[in-house]
Amino acid sequence: MNGLSQFAAAPNLLTLMRLFLVPFLVITILDGHLHWAFALFLVAGLSDALDGLLARLLKQHTRLGQYLDPIADKMLLSTLFVVFTHVGAIPRYVTVLVFSRDAGILLISTLLYVTNTLRDFRPSLFGKLNTLTQILAVIVVMCGLVFGTAHLAEVRVWLLRTITVLAPLSAAQYAWIVVRRIQKQEEAAQKQPAS
Repeated sequence: MNGLSQFAAAPNLLTLMRLFLVPFLVITILDGHLHWAFALFLVAGLSDALDGLLARLLKQHTRLGQYLDPIADKMLLSTLFVVFTHVGAIPRYVTVLVFSRDAGILLISTLLYVTNTLRDFRPSLFGKLNTLTQILAVIVVMCGLVFGTAHLAEVRVWLLRTITVLAPLSAAQYAWIVVRRIQKQEEAAQKQPAS
């Protein structure tokens, strides 16, 4: 698939729908329509699960999808962190740590990509754990707002504390991995005979 036809691929349409749901999810949370917000959140989560499945089943893996899917996921997660901080469900410092980590990684990745220093940006182990913990935290916070049980409040506190450790740790690991890979590239370039 090339060009605009990539937008018509079923997995990419689902991903675009997830992006489209974000402002409505924000509005429903801020307006206190938490059951509607929960329903939209479930639809967004379902679309995330289905787009990867459809890409495999229909063999519709596209370059657009490779970029669009993580952007939609990060947009949904980051927006919910801000909204939940606004309504008092997530402490400000947790959201600041999450955004600082993401902004730092985005800046480094962009600079390395633009300068053609490094083009491969696979997530690290701590990065994957951090993302998983953020997803679980958002789910628990959303369920806590809708169903409001004491058990969920305890789990929320534990998850948010975990994020405060994993966010800076994953950023440090990412920086270390990038430095090591750049050093290896430079060493390999120095070993090559001059033409």
